Amino acid sequence: MIICLDVGNTNIKYALFEGDNLVLSFRVATDHKKTSDEYGGQLISILKNRDVDYSKIDGGIISSVVPPLDYTLERMLRYYLHVKPLVLAPGLKTGLNMKVDNAKEVGSDRVVNNVAAVKKYGAPLIVIDFGTATTFNVIDINGQFIGGVIAPGIKGSLDSLVNGTAKLPRVEIERPETVIGKNTITNIQSGIVYGFAGLVEYTVKKIKKEMKTEGVKTIATGGFSDVIAKELSCIDVVDKLLTLDGLKYLYYLNTEA
Repeated sequence: MIICLDVGNTNIKYALFEGDNLVLSFRVATDHKKTSDEYGGQLISILKNRDVDYSKIDGGIISSVVPPLDYTLERMLRYYLHVKPLVLAPGLKTGLNMKVDNAKEVGSDRVVNNVAAVKKYGAPLIVIDFGTATTFNVIDINGQFIGGVIAPGIKGSLDSLVNGTAKLPRVEIERPETVIGKNTITNIQSGIVYGFAGLVEYTVKKIKKEMKTEGVKTIATGGFSDVIAKELSCIDVVDKLLTLDGLKYLYYLNTEA
């Protein structure tokens, strides 16, 4: 059994796989102040509560966009699970050809998503991750990552709106019944949900026009992908486990003889 960690700015997503089969997945809040012991105690508690025999975990892999936590989480896995994890960094095999100006500056989460998307859905593709940032990754007909788009994230945009104004409340990110809101809460929800839907629809349209390729599939992942995808005609598949599946593929790619 292997453990996969996708370390983002907002959440850390965990998954356990037995071969290709998902055993368990969950997420916890990213906290820069937590020690390896605190993360370890939290992890062991969750695994015990889910009746997982963590002594069977014999491998692991980490993708992180939060460098200050890299050592903390590596140490946590070594000490609490006796696993020396692979870390997605230059030198790790990905099988992904990067046709961009500087491959080293591409976030590891984007690399993992692209690897998983090509393996699961083929190419050409547009992969959209609704995470802390909203990223669009473009895969050409040959399965090469040729670039993309980075836009503000949904939660960050809402936080900026609420924190920058004195009277606007924090609201749940969900689809209101009508675009025209009748109160402050539905006004904000409309702006977030329909506003981001418009951003995505137009951006995908422009990407496809530049690609000049038929049969481009659009895959959505990330925390708010299902909320926004319901308002879009351009999304073909919502895959909430895309990143964790990508980590699984990369682990086996780098460990199998």
